[in-house]
Amino acid sequence: MQTMNRGRRQTLQSGGAFAIIAAAVSAGILPASAFADWNKAAFDAKTVNDVVKALGGSGIEKSADITITAPDIAENGAVVPVAVASKIAGTQSIAIVVEKNPYALAAQFDIPAGTEANIGTRVKMGQSSNVHAVVKAGGKYFVATKEVKVTLGGCGG
Repeated sequence: MQTMNRGRRQTLQSGGAFAIIAAAVSAGILPASAFADWNKAAFDAKTVNDVVKALGGSGIEKSADITITAPDIAENGAVVPVAVASKIAGTQSIAIVVEKNPYALAAQFDIPAGTEANIGTRVKMGQSSNVHAVVKAGGKYFVATKEVKVTLGGCGG
């Protein structure tokens, strides 16, 4: 009897949470833009150039104004901390691309105007690879690269 009540309670809680979010979006309290748009072509891309092309760019140039903070050696490829800071004026977005992953684009962040272009996350890496930070600013794409060696693979390794 207790397991049946737990299942019912979990269902009611999940349904209640969904109803609250749906009501907040329809009432305008929570903007629908809070839910990310999915750029399937970018996340399916296999190379840095393909990612940039899928994001709407035609080419990339290296920049010393982009700083990538990541470990030189990651002990566990399943949780590699990566932070990117851009000093490029008018930074619009930052993408993290892991060159040797099955799907190169690991994360993409839109940077609202007037905010500091500084992001941090954890990515999964299957093997040692170059990690690229791709920054969009003023309609152009810029890149910085850092090599990260992985001792224990995270993408099926």
